[in-house]
Amino acid sequence: MTKTELSAFRMALENRQTDLGNGNRNREALAIETSSDELDRIQQASDRDYAMSNLERNSNRLREVRTALRRIDADTFGICVDCEGNINPARLAAVPWASSCIVCQEAADREQKTPWSEIDASLVMAA
Repeated sequence: MTKTELSAFRMALENRQTDLGNGNRNREALAIETSSDELDRIQQASDRDYAMSNLERNSNRLREVRTALRRIDADTFGICVDCEGNINPARLAAVPWASSCIVCQEAADREQKTPWSEIDASLVMAA
């Protein structure tokens, strides 16, 4: 990867880091408000859950972006952490914080999903 390409990726990652860092400061939606109306309390709880999910997702993405910036500094950016092969430049253009090539990422995604057919029937019956 050329220095120009790395520089462009660094700039994109730093911009994303700034955006995500600013988003995590907006925590007003987590405030607990009191209301005598049950529907208002339910709506506020739903809004808080949504805001917490967004904060968690942004926090995870910020961690991935910072890790990608460290990989640039360590000259390992664009190298899959699993198979040590090169990550396709098109993948990096779409997801600059990607740490795995598409093949390894798809394998990891498949491992995370447990099909219902593989769940032990005795566990289902016990419930």
